[in-house]
Amino acid sequence: MIISASRRTDIPAFYSRWFYRRLEEGFVVVRNPFNANQLTKIRLDADVVDAIVLWTKNPAPMLDRLDELDARGIPYYFQFTITPYGRDLEPRLPADKTTLVETFHKLARRLGPERVIWRYDPILFSAKYSMAFHERAFARCADLLRGATERVVISFLDMDYNNTKNIQRLGISDGSADVKSALAGRIAEIAGEAGMRVETCAEGIDLDACGIAHGHCIDADLIERISGRRLTPRGRAKDKGQRALCGCIGSTDIGAYNTCRHGCAYCYANFSQGSIQTNCARHDPDSPVLIGECDADALPFKKDQRSLFAGPAGPEQMTLL
Repeated sequence: MIISASRRTDIPAFYSRWFYRRLEEGFVVVRNPFNANQLTKIRLDADVVDAIVLWTKNPAPMLDRLDELDARGIPYYFQFTITPYGRDLEPRLPADKTTLVETFHKLARRLGPERVIWRYDPILFSAKYSMAFHERAFARCADLLRGATERVVISFLDMDYNNTKNIQRLGISDGSADVKSALAGRIAEIAGEAGMRVETCAEGIDLDACGIAHGHCIDADLIERISGRRLTPRGRAKDKGQRALCGCIGSTDIGAYNTCRHGCAYCYANFSQGSIQTNCARHDPDSPVLIGECDADALPFKKDQRSLFAGPAGPEQMTLL
């Protein structure tokens, strides 16, 4: 089983204490995002969890306790988003990304560049955020992150998927096919010069001519590489719960929508400011569930939780490293 922490909220930035508490107790309770009264109790021990993928715009709050995560014996890696937008789009992130770049390097030194993936997404366009703007911004950030990552993931704004109310108010668009292809070509060139390969996330446009492949954010190959073990065919199967264009393998997300305090205008996971305030006020770091409380003892564990690796860990499994 792969744990996603989380596509729905920034657990490293805002809920790292809760996350470490869940690891200590060996389980987490997750609310169904479409039915808050439906609760699922999930094991978080190394016997069933094969990897953890951490999605964040600022992992700094959890860095001092990574030894605790290492001690669990569960492979993990980070999807770390650094984008060049100002406070109009990212009101609670620094306009100057210097601190985030420093955190990225600190994390890469700790884990290795293969386990910290740079996300430059979503790419969106406006009078302020033009193609020329993105070309300059991407080049500067790629230079600053040189040596700290092997991969950068890009995607263009999905007007049907993201927060369209905010997008329309700010005069934002997803760009024409020609603009996307031209920018992607420049991004591929710049990234290559910085020693990075570029992949897309759930992107329909074909960028093979630019040398950019469709990516897998929750990536079977990377999980096998950092664990030294092989996944079963079931473990490598596409996640049926994601968008059709998503290339990720299956995972279990432990986050919740409308709980991220970054306040990014384009975010698909936060669509109600009132709910965000209410949910954050109901968060208890010691609760089994991210928002609110529950009687975890009264809940059975989810059935059919098991490792997706092909066999037990051992020296014979470590040929991939």
